[in-house]
Amino acid sequence: MTAPFAIACASNSKAILAANLAASPLFASGIPLHVEENAPTATIAYSRALAATSAPIVVFAHHDVYLPKGWDRLLLARLAELTAQDPAWAVAGAYGVAHDHRHFGPVWSSSLGQIIGRVPFGPEPVQSFDEMLLILRRDAGLGFTPAQPGWHMYGTDIVCQARATGRGAYALGLNCIHNDRFHDALGPDFTESYRWMQRRWPQFLPIRTPVTKISRFGLHRIRERWNMRRSLDYRAADAVDTGVAAAELAARCGWSDLTPSVTAR
Repeated sequence: MTAPFAIACASNSKAILAANLAASPLFASGIPLHVEENAPTATIAYSRALAATSAPIVVFAHHDVYLPKGWDRLLLARLAELTAQDPAWAVAGAYGVAHDHRHFGPVWSSSLGQIIGRVPFGPEPVQSFDEMLLILRRDAGLGFTPAQPGWHMYGTDIVCQARATGRGAYALGLNCIHNDRFHDALGPDFTESYRWMQRRWPQFLPIRTPVTKISRFGLHRIRERWNMRRSLDYRAADAVDTGVAAAELAARCGWSDLTPSVTAR
């Protein structure tokens, strides 16, 4: 029997992968996991993964994401709900920013030490995604752009691709754990990705992403870098050690078993 979806991951650490994504219970039920190791960029890794898999739905997840028990059933229920609302949807995700700038999750973030994002009461149209977990419908005909540099903003690029073709992108309410390390600042690679997006999608600017706003002149990027510098001490104090077991983080969030959430709305 063919699995209803596959999970793809770009990883440069077997240890992080084993402790988080690969430890997710759904793989015991036969959901396939495809791993691209040590790729030069996220979009090259994900383009390779898309070509190497055949499932109609591909979930692209970071190697430090953990999917609690029942997540596979929750995903299928949310996708059925989405298809009923928008039969031509193209891409979905676990954490996204709506066009009115509301952030939708819910997702646990270890780097922030809290659950982030509102709980949506249905599929919420978004203008960008956090790249921690993206869901691509293969027959939508979209793909990742190999020319995009680095490891940032490809979740926003795929939404812009959907918008350009008149198709939808949605946050679904897919509770999961992002056991990500603390980020003290935005590096030069983030600036490179920001400027690439400015050039690629001028017709959609400004675009609010989970980190900052992509604007025509880039002042928001400068402001966000300054804000991160000013808030460094208290952000570092809030962060949770990524050595905490992902299953334990899920239990602390009340997400040890998401099965009851399948019929919660």
